[in-house]
Amino acid sequence: MRWLKFTAGGETSWGVVEGDEVIAVSGDPFGEWRRTPRTHALAEVKIELPVMPRTFYCVGLNYLKHLTEAANKRGEVPNVPDRPEIGYRAQNALIAHGENVVIPATATEKIHYEGELVVVIGKKAKHLSEADAMSCVFGYTIGNDVSERSWQKADRGLWRSKNADTFKPMGPWIETDLDLDRMETIIRVNGRETGRFRTNDMIFGIVPFIVELTKYFTLWPGDVIWMGTDGASPDIKAGDVVEIEIGGIGTLRNRFVAETA
Repeated sequence: MRWLKFTAGGETSWGVVEGDEVIAVSGDPFGEWRRTPRTHALAEVKIELPVMPRTFYCVGLNYLKHLTEAANKRGEVPNVPDRPEIGYRAQNALIAHGENVVIPATATEKIHYEGELVVVIGKKAKHLSEADAMSCVFGYTIGNDVSERSWQKADRGLWRSKNADTFKPMGPWIETDLDLDRMETIIRVNGRETGRFRTNDMIFGIVPFIVELTKYFTLWPGDVIWMGTDGASPDIKAGDVVEIEIGGIGTLRNRFVAETA
């Protein structure tokens, strides 16, 4: 099932996408809901952020090629992690499909993207085992992890390089029925393909991350886990459009624009 948060006629609600149509529902996918008689053409609605997570988790260096390229740029031997490691991102950075990524006026030309699978949690969970880890997963969406690399090198933390306003596009919807092993991630800039990789070729998959997370944290409905990326990004400039397509989910599309006074 494909769940969409959308606005039409001044009203924001959840809906189910079927073909080129959105069927509005009463309630939400994390609780009780029912279909309503209201329908809209998908092309005519404003697509909203699929969820505003209570906690926004992220995974870094979870694909071997990405890890190796990053190490090579630093002149280092790749240090492959021996256990899942988790980070955080900020809610203020989240924007929806079709909204603009704003490049801050003080940024350098080192603006990069990362196409990522996003896991959406569907129920409260703690202390999950490998056998039941996937029981808390509601579905999947797409994320674009935008970074300002010069800030990333200059700062002790990732507070602005990863978390500036609009730096985390996510969407367009949540897909609940996927075969992870058959999925491929394709990234395009201005219509030209710049990256392609098997989505599930992770160093650590979804299960070990959920097991590790729930040893210490309670997961809540609507929490998200961004699962990392493969490959490298070219420098992005104002006017560029980045599309991240993940098979079985769809395409997340956002334009990059310069900040104005």
